Amino acid sequence: MLNPRLDTLVDGFEVLVEGGHVREVSDREIRSADAVRIDIGGRTLMPGLIDAHVHIFITEVKLGLLENIPPTLLAIQASHLMRAMLMRGFTTVRDTGGGDWGMKVASDMGLVEGPRLFICGQAMSQTGGHGDFRRKTYAGGGCPCCAALSYLAHIVDGVPEMLKAVREELRKGADHIKLMVSGGVASPHDPLESLQFRVDEIEAACQEAQNWGRYVCAHAYTSEAVHRAVAAGVRTIEHGNLIDDAAAELMAEKGAFLVPTLVTYDAMHRRGSEFGLPEESQRKNVMVREAGLRSLEVARRAGVQIGFGSDLLGQMQVDQSREFLIRRDGSESPIEILRAATLVNARILGREGDPNREVPDALGELVPGACADLLVVNGDPIQDLGLLQDQGAHIPVIMKGGKFFKNLLAS
Repeated sequence: MLNPRLDTLVDGFEVLVEGGHVREVSDREIRSADAVRIDIGGRTLMPGLIDAHVHIFITEVKLGLLENIPPTLLAIQASHLMRAMLMRGFTTVRDTGGGDWGMKVASDMGLVEGPRLFICGQAMSQTGGHGDFRRKTYAGGGCPCCAALSYLAHIVDGVPEMLKAVREELRKGADHIKLMVSGGVASPHDPLESLQFRVDEIEAACQEAQNWGRYVCAHAYTSEAVHRAVAAGVRTIEHGNLIDDAAAELMAEKGAFLVPTLVTYDAMHRRGSEFGLPEESQRKNVMVREAGLRSLEVARRAGVQIGFGSDLLGQMQVDQSREFLIRRDGSESPIEILRAATLVNARILGREGDPNREVPDALGELVPGACADLLVVNGDPIQDLGLLQDQGAHIPVIMKGGKFFKNLLAS
């Protein structure tokens, strides 16, 4: 069994699942009159993986194409993307812009075969910011709810608009709030190094989220953008490719998390032009791609907790598991990467377990009270992260919430 708190596998353990939760974990035989026993035959039992940065509603690499996709088609496309994530072993994902409560409930009810979904709804962007995808010729008008692009972001300017938009997403069931506080690769109008939102706007969003027991994550690349966001109360920094030591040290001091997304830059570099990624986006991608692994070294040196994310767009989402290999080829060990995709991400979601006491609905590890999200892998992923590649081909068993979504070991 893979316990992400340990450096190596442990042998001889049994896990009892009842009612969608882990009821018992023991190194002795568990006796249960009603249980169906499954012998995994020398394979590895491990907790389901967590991706802390996905976009189920970004079904195209070229974001402008989303203007022509109605909500009905978008939901069906998203359901296919979600099922593919689950089949790769990701039993939980955090959507950081777009995915809504309808898709979350559909997954919870089993109407869609997909991961457990944590949502922010629409992200917050200032006019002309990273979430403003309107054409330069756009002059207003039209129905804002009839195309997929409108699901990605609110355009808000000033504290009153920020408060209203944040409260609206919380009303609709957001698990966290997303802010765009710097320029980005995929957005058409903003320089990558631009600073977005005033500090009082960021502080207002953080305060409102905290009032609801939620938190704010922020899209940010540069050191100054990261510093402003974390000082204002942001809890997780998404990307952070251009951070310096001072920004990382502030993150560590404040207990903020970094969620790197190196695979998306790799995918855009290799396949962006194939799917119509604009030339300006490809140019900006060069800068952040080259800085990606260095940012992880800076964060680790400062003691920042590092999660696991992918942030892939549209057709590139098939590369989701490639993030494991990119980080392995940097300076991270496989067990550090697996901890990021289990324990650290569970901590980000507020669902960390505790091996010393029962924690209801914990994620990221197999302990009593945890959600019964588990994988069986054909080998030891600590020794070979390649076992998590190939769209789940080396994962014969996938269970989410006590339900088998894949079981090739059934007698």
